[in-house]
Amino acid sequence: MKLKGTDILAQHIPELNSAGGRTRLALYAAFLFGMVAAYFVATDQIPTWSIDSQIVVMALGFLVLSLFFSRKQAYKQKYGQLAYRNAFVHYAIPGLALVFGAVAHAGYMNGPIIPTGWWSPLLPAFGWVMLIVGGALWIRSALVFGADNLTLLYVYHPEESRIVNTSIYGILRHPVYAGVLRVCIGLALINGNANAIAFAILAPLGFSGWIRLVEEKELIERFGESYLEHRRRVPAFWPRLQHFPAFFKFLRSGK
Repeated sequence: MKLKGTDILAQHIPELNSAGGRTRLALYAAFLFGMVAAYFVATDQIPTWSIDSQIVVMALGFLVLSLFFSRKQAYKQKYGQLAYRNAFVHYAIPGLALVFGAVAHAGYMNGPIIPTGWWSPLLPAFGWVMLIVGGALWIRSALVFGADNLTLLYVYHPEESRIVNTSIYGILRHPVYAGVLRVCIGLALINGNANAIAFAILAPLGFSGWIRLVEEKELIERFGESYLEHRRRVPAFWPRLQHFPAFFKFLRSGK
């Protein structure tokens, strides 16, 4: 099944028009993700580095990804029609590899054992709930929004953007990030050591900083006061209690 928006995305990333090009892009992304995982495996052998490495790699990922936004005009002037393609390869894929590598590492990072108690069976149980809900939210959002929106195509080509009519935007401002964040927290809780739990607490701060300092600045520039009003009304990652039925309806049906 072809993901929605793949055709328009292929107009701006020539590699997507051939099997060889798609393979090269996939191998490039897999190589970067593998390098991040190898780094974590190596540094996990130094107990005091685990949480520090996690925070540094996540922050570095957001920093690299921010260059995709901040260098937009420079890339348009230098590369013309290939500006988006080159920025995506140079910044978005490496930045996402770092961020997703850190998210995955939450599930196997080392750390001190936390004291046992009544909470001991609750942590992994809640972790599995978060992991399942987060995975379902990410997959459902990907299907609804399409490959073009997921890959930030309209940061460089806003004139080609299409309307996505979905109820989730009245519940969460950033459902894709909300899904990734839940997966991250779920993996950390299933892991269950002190470093993983600490990262589960810190991760929402990192994602909040990213959207406030980078992504939402772009959205405010594009949509102005209407987006500011939307931000005031709709939470970023966690639905309000009265929206729980609509949230789970979206998970089931995408509507």
